Amino acid sequence: MPKITYVEHSGKEHVVDVATGMTVMEGARDNGVPGIDADCGGACACSTCHAYIDPAWAEKLPPVESMEEDMLDFAYETKPGLSRLTCQVKVTDDLDGLVVQLPEKQI
Repeated sequence: MPKITYVEHSGKEHVVDVATGMTVMEGARDNGVPGIDADCGGACACSTCHAYIDPAWAEKLPPVESMEEDMLDFAYETKPGLSRLTCQVKVTDDLDGLVVQLPEKQI
């Protein structure tokens, strides 16, 4: 099972086992990681699961699709090439070790 490290804005880390096929958002939500609100439940309709992908991992993820790109316009302090909606990132074995940084707040 892939391990994902969620880093709160304060720097506190949460290393979580997330089952393949789940999303990075579901891994945070199901393990009580603060900072991922996921108000829409993963429908790509709210941007409250916004996170920054560690630069070492940014190129390893599938590209942002248009719906996600549109919703990122509503996220707090996006960073080009690093901001993703974690509900749109499916966990695969290749993402073992993924690190995501949580923003200061969700809108």
